[in-house]
Amino acid sequence: MTAGSLIEGALRRDRLLVVFSLLLVVVLSWAYLLAGAGMMQAMGDMLMPMSAQLWTPGHALVVLIMWAVMMAAMMLPSAAPMILLFATIARRRSERGEPATASGAFAFGYLAVWAAFSLAATALQFGLEKAALLSPMMQSTSIVLAGAVLIAAGIYQWTPLKQACLRYCRSPLDFIMTHWRPGARGALLMGLRHGAVCVGCCWMLMLLLFVGGVMNFAWIAGIALFVLVEKLSPAGHWIGRGAGVLLVAWGGATLLAAS
Repeated sequence: MTAGSLIEGALRRDRLLVVFSLLLVVVLSWAYLLAGAGMMQAMGDMLMPMSAQLWTPGHALVVLIMWAVMMAAMMLPSAAPMILLFATIARRRSERGEPATASGAFAFGYLAVWAAFSLAATALQFGLEKAALLSPMMQSTSIVLAGAVLIAAGIYQWTPLKQACLRYCRSPLDFIMTHWRPGARGALLMGLRHGAVCVGCCWMLMLLLFVGGVMNFAWIAGIALFVLVEKLSPAGHWIGRGAGVLLVAWGGATLLAAS
């Protein structure tokens, strides 16, 4: 057996391991969300009078975990090509004698940034609930707030920051070649950087969860699908900008209906 075939075999094993790991995390995350959404719908009427008393440290931790799992479920599918390419390049470099670079460290760094975003989202949810602006399904009860978020999300789709972050998300090879760092620490730093870019690309889309309902499973799946299409479709840039126009129009119509 030649050295080349051994390397190719190792690459295939690496890819299978990464795909299986990502698939397992995504499936478990979506199962958690589906179960949680069903439970919230069943308890909706009970939660309304209790909302003011729910924000104990334990409840805050549960909400944080919910957001973190939701971000993993929504964002890992679109990040999979980047993680797979990273694993392939890391294996090839290690075969040339460079320091081993763990794809797990890259994925951990990526998810850590979304966990930090989840902490901010939890704080925002706390504020909105205290202001009585959310329903038990964590959907905005204010038409003005919903319209404003829709318009803001639509405008953000056209901003230079959004477009720059989206370009990196859509070009895994460019990102890896530009920001490559060897070793486990380097992989972690690259994952953190990619996570930051991804948050820069999608944070306003995530705030749309407060418009349709944070525990509205169909709404969650719809946003996740849009993120996937925007990042992976050849026409993703234009799809994202077109969606921005629609969001602004939707938000404007919502505000007009409230006036």
